[in-house]
Amino acid sequence: MLNSASPIPLYHQLAERLFSEIRAGRYPPGSRLPSEHELAETFGLGRPTVRQATAALIQRGLLERRRGSGTYVRSVPAQVDLFSLAGTLMSFEAQGIALASELDRPRTETIDEAGHPLQSREAVRLTRLSRVDGEAVLLEEIDFDAERFPGLARLVRKDRALSDIVEQHYRMRPESADQSFRVVTLPRPLAKRMGLAAGSAILRVDRTLHFALAPSAAFARMYCRTDRFAFSQRIGASHA
Repeated sequence: MLNSASPIPLYHQLAERLFSEIRAGRYPPGSRLPSEHELAETFGLGRPTVRQATAALIQRGLLERRRGSGTYVRSVPAQVDLFSLAGTLMSFEAQGIALASELDRPRTETIDEAGHPLQSREAVRLTRLSRVDGEAVLLEEIDFDAERFPGLARLVRKDRALSDIVEQHYRMRPESADQSFRVVTLPRPLAKRMGLAAGSAILRVDRTLHFALAPSAAFARMYCRTDRFAFSQRIGASHA
């Protein structure tokens, strides 16, 4: 059952519960969900709370309402462990998903963003847009400490994973990471690049990588399309 004492809103708890059941196959694509009345009875909730939960899943592209018929499952997005230390490309490849990436020319600049782990330091900035089936699903802005990674701009190639370059050329491997998650509205330039309307809501992940003897040496800001993929995170000793 849901936890009414939790700080997480009940509608969000119900949405996540339904999402888990959809992923587990209890409600396959094309199937009809129980009615609002049935869900309210099952979970001891008011119908407005149930409506909020299903609306959240509709916004994520998982459900659709059919007038006079009910609410149906549209699709089950593939799950990608994007936030592992293995790297973005490997995370998609591990699920058998073909990812086509466009990598902008690296540039070196001084970071002036307040709160950025490389603030006031020179960094090599990379911007990478990744597509699946021609549709943009992920936009990354990645900054490397220029002092810790000299010559990185010359080594970067579209067909080579950044994690491979860091490990093979610099003999460095991330040992841990700090990550924060929030839903933001996309500014017009980024929205245009991803083919979305300006102001679209999207998941933003800020990620700071720590290496041995080089804490906070790399930072990535990722904009993730959650309507196409369920971005997950496995927590365990292997990712410490």
